Formats: sequence, C-alpha cells, structure tokens
Amino acid sequence: MIELYTDGASSGNPGPGGYGIILRSGQYYKELSGGYRKTTNNRMELLAVIIGLEAIKKQGQQVVVYSDSKYVIDSVEKKWVFGWVKKGFQGKKMRTCGCVF
Repeated sequence: MIELYTDGASSGNPGPGGYGIILRSGQYYKELSGGYRKTTNNRMELLAVIIGLEAIKKQGQQVVVYSDSKYVIDSVEKKWVFGWVKKGFQGKKMRTCGCVF
C-alpha cells in the first residue's frame, strides 16, 4: 500500500502558491513540491493529488490519499471529479481526506 500525503496553498486567490507531496510505502518515501507565480488555493490542493498519483510508477497499487482540503475530499466523495473528467475539464473553474482511490 502507498500513502500519499498532500497539501497546497496560495497567498491570495489568485496569487503565488505551491504544493507539497509525500509518497510513502513501508520504509521508502519520496518528497515532491512545486509552485506557480499566479494560482489558486484549490488548484494547488488538487494538483498535489494529481502529481502525487502520476508519480506512482506501478499501476494497480492501493493508494490512500490524505488531504486537509475539503475541496479535494468533496471532489471524490461527491463524485464531482468523474463529471469533470467526462467533460474533459471544459468550462471548469478550479477553486479550493482521507480519500481512498
């Protein structure tokens, strides 16, 4: 099992912001981070999860995602993300868990 810890933030909305990620599996872990000059809090929260999931090289792994973002949690639990994918994220304005994928 892989644990994915995520966080994202921005100073201002929009404003400068970034994300941080920790991937952990047993005794192994990897840290990732990134940032943008003009972004939103919600974008950074979601991007942290997306980048973290993309960093997992082997498909079919069980992943537990931990997030303090209500937006991230709601996007999965309320199934918003599946509608976004179906529409190709067209017309979506990104705004600001223990979610299991």
